[in-house]
Amino acid sequence: MSDHGHDHAAGPDGGGGHAGHSHGVTADADRRWLTIALVLIGVFMCAEVVIGVAANSLALISDAAHMLTDVVSIVLALVAMRLAARPAKGHYTYGLKRVEILSAQANGLTLLLLSVWLAYEAVHRLISPPAVTGGLVLITALVGVAVNLVATWSISKANRTSLNVEGAYQHILTDLFGFIATAVAGLIVLTTGFERADAIASLLVVALMLKAGYGLIRDSARIFLEAAPVGVDPDALGDRLAAQDSVVEIHDLHVWQITSGQNALSAHVLVQPGKDCHAVRRTLRQLLQDEYRIEHATLQVDHVGEEDSSDLLQITAVPVGDQDSHCDDAHGPVHRPGPHDH
Repeated sequence: MSDHGHDHAAGPDGGGGHAGHSHGVTADADRRWLTIALVLIGVFMCAEVVIGVAANSLALISDAAHMLTDVVSIVLALVAMRLAARPAKGHYTYGLKRVEILSAQANGLTLLLLSVWLAYEAVHRLISPPAVTGGLVLITALVGVAVNLVATWSISKANRTSLNVEGAYQHILTDLFGFIATAVAGLIVLTTGFERADAIASLLVVALMLKAGYGLIRDSARIFLEAAPVGVDPDALGDRLAAQDSVVEIHDLHVWQITSGQNALSAHVLVQPGKDCHAVRRTLRQLLQDEYRIEHATLQVDHVGEEDSSDLLQITAVPVGDQDSHCDDAHGPVHRPGPHDH
């Protein structure tokens, strides 16, 4: 008896396989908060470029360049959110949910490339520092701190479980720290005349950009490579499922992320002869939702002996001393209950 758990509608027992994301009021609210931040950042960025050139401040220009990536990231986030909200159809059986991850990865790559150019300019100015108008830098940076505080607060109100939204949030938070560093540099130049402080502040901003860019690329790459979600150990999860009543074996187990905050799992489950496959499936699904936040689960449930013996591992008695070992074949690790699991 096979029970494929890829359902398209949840029944009264909660056995539906795909809860997904809500793209109704919450998505509209997210877009509203992102738009507020976009307007604030965009207007101030344009003003900062003009002031940075007038004050001959690389720190201000680097902050403005970083804010440009913020603007791009928020625009990409808004576009990606609209595309991801489209229903699944045609060849895109999951819809366009991973457009958000493409946006996050493009944003991270832009940060890394821009940081290389700013680092080069900062080092050049450390060697040969130009004259910097410290007072203008200080005032502009303080206004930037205020603008970024409001923008950071706005995006913090959105759904930050999305890697897309979190990327935009981290960008603006990085900008906030960068403006604080620039304000300190402006104060130092104004009070001491130490003009290299401007380039040093630029290098601090570069370090923050590198950290943010690397984090976005790393996290988005994990999703594209279908790695297990952060904090989920597939081996431990398989053992947990195999320890449930009536379960004999779990194999061909895969766990990944469809998009940020939307985990998925598929597995082949063998249960004891005569046991209710539907009840086992519901129990396993509930466990996955409650303990691992996995809403989209595809479970093929069979009684022992009903699976295709030519394709799957044969079930044999396992010596007590080998109960904790995992057997590997073409289907991946096999999980069986331990001696004290039932």
